Amino acid sequence: MSKKPLLICVVGATAIGKTTLSIALAKAFDTEIISADSRQFYTSMNIGTAVPSNQELAAAPHHFIQHKSIFDNYSVGDFEREALLKLDTLFSEKSTAILVGGSGLYVDAVVNGLDHFPNIAKEIREALNTQLDNNGLQLLQQELMRVDPLYYKSMDTENPRRVIRALEIYRATGKPYSSFLNVKAANRNFKTLYIGLTAERPIVYERINKRVDIMLENGLLEEVKKLYPNRDLNALQTVAYRELFQYFDGTLSLEKAVEEIKKNTRRFAKRQGTWFRKNQHIHWFDYTTNSEAIVRFIKEKNAQK
Repeated sequence: MSKKPLLICVVGATAIGKTTLSIALAKAFDTEIISADSRQFYTSMNIGTAVPSNQELAAAPHHFIQHKSIFDNYSVGDFEREALLKLDTLFSEKSTAILVGGSGLYVDAVVNGLDHFPNIAKEIREALNTQLDNNGLQLLQQELMRVDPLYYKSMDTENPRRVIRALEIYRATGKPYSSFLNVKAANRNFKTLYIGLTAERPIVYERINKRVDIMLENGLLEEVKKLYPNRDLNALQTVAYRELFQYFDGTLSLEKAVEEIKKNTRRFAKRQGTWFRKNQHIHWFDYTTNSEAIVRFIKEKNAQK
């Protein structure tokens, strides 16, 4: 019986060094990279999503980087289906592939399959959207924190669509959104090895703050200004864009907007940590660990399976 191919999942908080490690692994195993970073799927969002540089993209073949328009509706289900098709192609030629990203839901979709949720009456969603329009996001956040604290701790609570999605499930079923997650893993024709990068929280926060400063130096403000006319698109409901849209609205000063970007990115990193710590299969390495040591670890683990 032939050995199953190996999917190496590189995970961890934003700005921790996942891109650099994934390229080193792709070179070591002569393979290609699938990005599971949901913020990097869209064109026109280069700087604010920390898309790999041209040099990094040239260093190893990448897939699912800026392959969609901001006007496209692209769900985690779409990504799961397309990523599995790409893996089928890769594994027909290679014994290993790399999946990299900080979007835990998207990584889980590829490895374990999506959870199945009940259909929701449109009246429930419309009522929630009306509440959002009339009263703002805070009351919805408070409701979600009360009825589903588990999911609240791990999600992007500043994304109104995510909040509404969780609440509509609860209002329709009386059960928390989190109760529908990870019910049964799907069968896959590959095995998985998780590699996580970690650092002390002050180091992660320092790296985040520095990255935001570099984004601004590289033209983030101009990028967001061009996207401002389309600010209500789902693809643009993300950190760095939301805050600068408020600056262009005149509701935040530039200094305050930058401060909010850093704060919300730090919050996002904290939620990523909460999500990934639930996964007992992740092998954690300090972010300074030499990639050669991680390559040796992967080869040893794979030989045991």
